[in-house]
Amino acid sequence: MEIMIVEDDNALCQGIALALADGKDTFCQCQNLKEASAQWQKKKPDLLLLDINLPDGSGYDFLKEIRKSSDIPVLILTANDLEMDQVTGFSLGADDYVTKPFSLAVLRARIEALKRRCKNESHTQEPCRIGSFVFDFDKLQFYKGEEELTLSRNEQKLLRLFLENDGRILTREVLMDRLWTDGGEYVDENALSVTVNRLRKKLGEEDTGHSFIQTVYGQGYIWKGKP
Repeated sequence: MEIMIVEDDNALCQGIALALADGKDTFCQCQNLKEASAQWQKKKPDLLLLDINLPDGSGYDFLKEIRKSSDIPVLILTANDLEMDQVTGFSLGADDYVTKPFSLAVLRARIEALKRRCKNESHTQEPCRIGSFVFDFDKLQFYKGEEELTLSRNEQKLLRLFLENDGRILTREVLMDRLWTDGGEYVDENALSVTVNRLRKKLGEEDTGHSFIQTVYGQGYIWKGKP
């Protein structure tokens, strides 16, 4: 696996690469957005560790740009521990969030969790067709009629969970656990609301006005494939 590390602290960048080295992964280390953009085109990484406060701009801008064409796992590394910063990261398509200072052992564990999620999501399945929608998780192609939808990795996972539990109420606790908490650090519940709302907005409504994702107040959400 090719892992890209975008971190302006050279010592930390090298320390992360050394801590994660297992003989199976290769690493691309970048210390600013210009270098990251250039290496992104050359390396086509499988996983991205992204600092937010970089000398030539915000990592959020880089995340927003790559999400236009890629759904690789993205873990944010930042000293910004405010709730709004985390919500911003998740809303732009980040899969996980670690605040500095952090333990390299914890970081390693969270990256392994991301790898497991990718592996678990790689099984083959037939495209799901509902009305004008086609959801192909193998090819990572999602359509509403002729319009292709761009979904972040967490939006894809959320959509899969809903489809697998059509007509069942999924509590916020269950969704939080399935989307983020592989034994890692706390993730604010607002991140779930942001992800649900983004997916709901991208799916929109059917021509009949039917909305797939419905809120069950005080409990969670339910997917209704049929009106």
